[in-house]
Amino acid sequence: MSAVWRASRAAVNRRRVQTFVIGLVVFCSTTTVLLALGLLSAASGPFDKAYTAQRGAHTVATYDPAKVSDAQLAQTAHRPGVAAAAGPFPQAVIDVPGDWLWMPAGPLTIVGRADPAGPVDRVELLMGHWAQAPGEIVVDWGIDGTPYADLLGTKLEVPGRPTLTVVGFATSMSKSAAAWVTPEQATALHPTATQMLYRFTDPSTGARLRDSLARATEGLPADSMSSAQTYLTLKKAFSARADAYLPFISLFGLLGLLVSALIVANVVSGAVVSGSRHIGVLKAIGFTPNQVVAVYLTMVSVPAVAGCLLGTLLGNALATPILRIAFSGIETGTAGVGTVSPWLSVACLAGMPALVVLTALVPALRAHRLSAAQAISAGGAPRTGRGLRAQRVLASSRLPRSVSLGLGHPFARPGRAFMTMAAIVLGVTTVTLATGLTSTMVSYAQAGHDSPGGPVISVAVGGHGNDPVVPVLSDAQIEERLRSLGGQEVRARALTQVGLVGYAQPAFGSFYRGIPSAAGAFVEGRPPSGPGEIAAGPSFLTERGLAVGDRITLEANGRRTAATVVGELIDSDARSLESTWETLGQLAPDSRPVEYTVLLAPGADGRAYADAVDAADPGLHAEVVNPVNVNAATTTVIGFSSVFSVMLTLVASLGVFNTVLLNTRDRRRDLGMLKSIGMTPRQVVAMTVTSVTGLGLVGGLLGIPLGIVAHRLVVDNVGIVAFPESMKDVWHAPQLAGMLCAGVAIAVLGALIPARSAARMTIAAALHTE
Repeated sequence: MSAVWRASRAAVNRRRVQTFVIGLVVFCSTTTVLLALGLLSAASGPFDKAYTAQRGAHTVATYDPAKVSDAQLAQTAHRPGVAAAAGPFPQAVIDVPGDWLWMPAGPLTIVGRADPAGPVDRVELLMGHWAQAPGEIVVDWGIDGTPYADLLGTKLEVPGRPTLTVVGFATSMSKSAAAWVTPEQATALHPTATQMLYRFTDPSTGARLRDSLARATEGLPADSMSSAQTYLTLKKAFSARADAYLPFISLFGLLGLLVSALIVANVVSGAVVSGSRHIGVLKAIGFTPNQVVAVYLTMVSVPAVAGCLLGTLLGNALATPILRIAFSGIETGTAGVGTVSPWLSVACLAGMPALVVLTALVPALRAHRLSAAQAISAGGAPRTGRGLRAQRVLASSRLPRSVSLGLGHPFARPGRAFMTMAAIVLGVTTVTLATGLTSTMVSYAQAGHDSPGGPVISVAVGGHGNDPVVPVLSDAQIEERLRSLGGQEVRARALTQVGLVGYAQPAFGSFYRGIPSAAGAFVEGRPPSGPGEIAAGPSFLTERGLAVGDRITLEANGRRTAATVVGELIDSDARSLESTWETLGQLAPDSRPVEYTVLLAPGADGRAYADAVDAADPGLHAEVVNPVNVNAATTTVIGFSSVFSVMLTLVASLGVFNTVLLNTRDRRRDLGMLKSIGMTPRQVVAMTVTSVTGLGLVGGLLGIPLGIVAHRLVVDNVGIVAFPESMKDVWHAPQLAGMLCAGVAIAVLGALIPARSAARMTIAAALHTE
C-alpha cells in the first residue's frame, strides 16, 4: 500500500488540472446535494417529531351544541379506529379590539379547557401559568421567538363580556384554538360550538382520516358537525416553503452529480489511455493489476475527499439561512428547524467519494486488463483506422483544412467525445434552467405592480413613527383631499381580523375600495368585485382545503356573512385574504382605511405630491412606491440558481478543457507533423477549438429542451406560489438563440487555453515524444 500511495501521489502531482477539476465538481455537487437532503429532512422530520411529542390531534372537529349533546360526543371517543380523543370542549368566539397583543381587531376563538395535558393535543406552556380561575386566559403565541414577559397581565376588555387577564402564553401543534380559559369561564362567554380532538389508528392519508371520522361520528344527528380540519393541512403548511425550494435545489444537485460522474469517468479514462506506458512500467516493476487499479482510484479519491469536505462545510453554512427563509412565517408550535442533521453530513462525506470511486472503477479496469508488454509498446496516438471515414468526408468538403481536421477529431475518440458532449449538455441544461427561473421570478416579483404610467403613492393612516396620530380628516375627506392634490385614482384598504366559521385560527382580511386588484396578481379566477366575494393565495386555500368556487362563512363583530372564493392569488400569506368594501360593510361597517394607494398622472412629481399629503394632515404619511417587489424568495431563487449555474458551467468548461488537453497530448506527434508541413499557430488554434465547437453546438441543441422541461417541473411543483401560464412561458427566439450559444461558449471557453498551448509548441518538442 505504501508503493500504491507513492504512485498515486505522483499521479496527482502530474495531473494537477484534472485533480482540480474533480475536486471542484465534487465540491459543487456535495453542496447542492446536502442542501436538498437538508430541506427534504426538515420538511417532515421536525414536524412529525414535535407533533408526536405533543400528541397532536389528527382531526379537530367542531359541532353545533344545539344538535348534539356532550354525552353523545363523548361516546365517539370509544368508536373503532379512534386511538385517543379529548373533549368535548366548549368553544366561543369574541371580537378583540385592535392592537391587543399586537393583533388586529377581529374574532378570537377561545376554548374552555381545564388543563393543557390530556390524551390529545398537549398544549405546551411557554410562559406564565394555565388558566385556573375565572377571568384568566392563556393565549396562543403565534409570533416567532419567545413571548414578552411584560405582556403578562394584559387585560382583554370587550363590551358585554367578562374582563379577561392574560396569565400565560402557550403553543399548540394542532392549532385547535387561539386562546384557552377554564370550562366555567367558557360557559360564561356563551359558546357557539363544541370541540372534539381525535387521534386515529390510521392517519396516513386524507381519505383514511375522513373514513375514520365518519366511523367515529356514525349515529350522530345529521348536520351536527360544523367543520373538521386534519393535521395534514398543518403539515403541508409547515413544509410549503421548503417544498417550494426543494425542486430546483434537487435538480441542481442531480445535475451536479451527473456532471461529477461524467468528468471523473472522462479524467480516469483519459489518464489510462495517455498513461498506458506508465501502466506498463508499473506492472513491469512488480505492481499487480489490482494495485494498478488502486493507483488510479486513489488518484481521484484524494481530490474527491477534499472537495467533499469543503462542500459539506459550505452546505452546512448555507443551510441555516436557507432553512430560515424556507420556514419563515410558519406557526408550528415547537417544531423548529435551523441546521442540517449530522447524519446527512456523514452520508454525504461517505457517499460522494464512494460515488466517485464507483464511477472511476469502470475506466480503471481497463488498466487492469492491459499486459505490461502491450502497455509499454502502445503509442500515444489513436489506433489506425478510427474515424478515417469521417475525416475523408470532411476533407472532400470546401471547409478550410484546419476546420475539417478539427471536426473529425471527435470521431477518433467517440467515447471521450460522448462524455464531453454530455457534460456540455448538462451545462446548457443548467444555464437554461437558471435563465427560465430568473425570468419567472422577476415576473413574479412584478406581479400586481403593473406600471400605471405615473408614480404610485402609498398613504399610511396614523402618521409616521411608533406613536400613531389620529387623522383630523374623515375617510371621505381624506379621499377627496387626495384627489384634489392631483391623484387620478384612489384605492382604500382596510385591515380587519375575521373568523372563518369552522376553523379555529382567524384570518387577516384586506378589504379594498376603488381601483380593482391587478389581474396579473391572479393565477385563477378574477379579483373580488362585489359583496361576499373573496380571493386568497394557494397556501390559504390548501391549508383549509378550499378552491375557487367554494363557499365559506366569515364572521366579525358578532356578524356573519357568506362568501365565495372567486380568485386565487399568485401568492399571499397563509392567513390572509382579500375582499371588497361591500363585504367589510357587512362585517365591520365602522372600519376605517389603514392605507390609501394613489395613482398620479404620467410625469407627475411623486415626491412633491407625498410632501403635500404629509402637510395636509398629520395623521397621514405618504411614500413613493417602488413598482417592483423583490422579496426574499425571489432573491434566494435567483441568487442560488445564478451561483450554481455559474459553478456548473465552469465545471463543464473544465471538462472540455480536460478533454482537449488529453487530445492535444495524444496528438503531439500529429501536431509536429502538421506544423512541419506548414500549419500556422492560428490554424492549430482553429483546429483545436473546432474539435469541440461541434460538440458544443449539438450539446446546446440537446440541453435546451432538457432545461425547458426542468424549468416546467420546478415551477409546476411550487406549493406556496401558483404561477400563471404567462409567467411560465418565458422562452422566446432571442433567449433560445442565447442558450444555443451557451453550449458553443462552454466548449470554446474550455478549449481555448490548451489550443493556445498547442499552437506555441515547437516542432522539435512535438516530435521528440517519438
